[in-house]
Formats: sequence, C-alpha cells, structure tokens
Amino acid sequence: MGHMGSALAATLLSGGHTVVAYDRSPQHIRALQLEGAQAAARLADLSSCDIVISSVPDDTALHSVAFSSDGLIRTLKPGALHISTSTVSTSLSRQLGKKHADASQGFLAATLLGNPDLAKAQRIFILAAGAAADIQRARPLLEQLGQRVFELGQDPGAANIMKLACNVMTATTMQSMSEVLALLIKAGIDPHLAFEVFTGTLFDGRVHKAYGEKIVEQRFKPPGMAAALGVKDLRLALAEAEHQIVPMPVASLVHDRLVALLAAGWDDLDWSALGALAARDAGLDSATDTKEP
Repeated sequence: MGHMGSALAATLLSGGHTVVAYDRSPQHIRALQLEGAQAAARLADLSSCDIVISSVPDDTALHSVAFSSDGLIRTLKPGALHISTSTVSTSLSRQLGKKHADASQGFLAATLLGNPDLAKAQRIFILAAGAAADIQRARPLLEQLGQRVFELGQDPGAANIMKLACNVMTATTMQSMSEVLALLIKAGIDPHLAFEVFTGTLFDGRVHKAYGEKIVEQRFKPPGMAAALGVKDLRLALAEAEHQIVPMPVASLVHDRLVALLAAGWDDLDWSALGALAARDAGLDSATDTKEP
C-alpha cells in the first residue's frame, strides 16, 4: 500500500466500508488495524473480497501482485473487480485486463493525480479506464476517494498513458521553475517574493503553487513523490513516446535531471528536489543541504 494506498484505505474505512488490508510491510497494516481494517497475512486472504484496490510502485510489483502463485488472478473469485491505481506501463495494464477477463474477473486502471496528503483529504483526481460495466460498478467507490473521476474509455492503458503525460508536464514545470528561481536568487531576488509574483500572476496553477513552494522552502522530505519514482515515470513516458514515434526532447532532458538526483544520493527526496539540483549547479551552496527534513 505505501503512503498512497494507506490513505485510500483510511478513506474507505471512514466511509463505512469493510476493508481487508495486505502489505509486505506489517507496520502499514498495523496502522490501518487501529482504524478498523482487517489484516490479511497473504494475498490469497483477499479471495473473498468483491473489489481489490492495488497501490504499488512499479510494473515489477504489480506483476507480482497479479501473477504470483497466490496472486489476484489466481485467487480472486469470479465477478471480483481489481482496481489498479499504480503508475505502470500501458502494456501491463492491457495484459491485466485480458488475464482478469479470462478468469471471469473485472479489471480497471484508475490512476491518481495528487499526493498522499490530497488523498487523505479526498482531493485527488482519478483517471479511470476499462470496461464500461466495470467503470460503472467502481464509480461510487472512486467518487468517495477523490474529487473528480475522468472516464478515458475501455482501453485500460489509456489511464496509464494519461497519468504519465500529466507527470511529464509536472516534471517539466518543476524544472523550469527550478532554473528561473536559481537565476533570480543569484540576481539578488528573494525567492519567496519571486514565488509570490509567479503564483500571483500568470503561473497560479496547482503545480506551480504546490511544487514551487517546496522548491522555495527547500522542503523535500518527506517525499510526496520520491525522485526514484519520478525517474521511473518519465522512463515509461519516453518508452511510450518511442513506441508512438513522438519526439519528446524536453521530457528526455528532465528525465536526465531526475537521474542526476539519484546520482547525487538524493533518491529519497521529493522529485521537486530538482530545485536543489538547479541551485547547486548555479553555485548556491545553501541549497545543497537537502538531507534534513
């Protein structure tokens, strides 16, 4: 489950649902047990559930959850619905859609726009794709989890490519803000004043405000989206772009900047630490101490 999955589970509990929680990390389950969740010792213990929501970091983890010997495809009952909220490849989502259908189960890709804090406040956006009947069945549940559900058609992969596209736009926005803030700081402009000018004029979007504030405050811990996950998401987006024969030179550059965060040993920081990287490259020593919360 991690931070995002735990937030989703807590919302379902507060809405009166019976929730069975499974995670490889026992502490995640213990925290939810205090809120009323039942604990599952293994994936197969979810076999009686009507709907299972998975929230894992990458293709490898989701493949294991679905296809292992006690995974969801083997253990869920006919008619059960698997909702994947993970940011994974389009090919894996399509494969899961087919395999679940072969097992007389439903599958829905429902990727999320927002961080765990927004999930706790039920303010995330949900991008849903899959069979129309599965979307209709899941919609009441999804509407409890977020502020708006976007239906993207019957191809589960559509939810994943849409999420990847949004993450590319977020990452490129953070990179541009990081560069101009480094320039302004070296020119003697207070970064807080610069942020006020940006977000109080033409750049007042959610990404500019939320991530710009993190960059200005150098607040990169705890990560809402760890730098390593940002690398993964842009890699997936670029792979899809290559498949579709779509050049994405800016996305390629920002992917490399995120890789540079890992090379600097900052893989446990929020991906907005692109701001710290730009500041360091500009010779702003005060911005390099990003290990402290």
